[in-house]
Amino acid sequence: MKNYSNPATTPLDRQLFTIGYYSSLFGIALVLIWIGIFKFTPTEAAAIQPLVNSHPLMSWLYGVLSVQAVSNLIGVIELITALCILLSPFQRIFRYAAAVGILATFVITLSFLFTTGSWKMVDGVPVTDFFILKDVVCLGFGLMIVSFPAVNIHR
Repeated sequence: MKNYSNPATTPLDRQLFTIGYYSSLFGIALVLIWIGIFKFTPTEAAAIQPLVNSHPLMSWLYGVLSVQAVSNLIGVIELITALCILLSPFQRIFRYAAAVGILATFVITLSFLFTTGSWKMVDGVPVTDFFILKDVVCLGFGLMIVSFPAVNIHR
């Protein structure tokens, strides 16, 4: 059984861990950058409106901001989270900020599974909007990424 405080014990383990770490780090950041930029479009603002409007913790935003402004706000949060993820190997404060952003982004997104009534039966199998399910993996990888101070596996 490996020691999880130092999971890389052989040269191959170190190489694979480094590749996995940075693939996850850049992958999560890329997803958030891409989705964050798309939030500034009218198409995405309209697409997320039913999700946000049916969410008990977010629906109030439409009473204060326009549909596009709410989408822009979410986009800014996603872009800031992505930036913090990219900077997380270098400064502890960015790891903490990335962890908060990851938790907020992916937990809220996953909660849409329960607040939108999107579950339906297809051929006897319960299904939902599968695009949301990717956030289970994003949440797990994101928390794993920010839990390591930096990839210092050449000890």
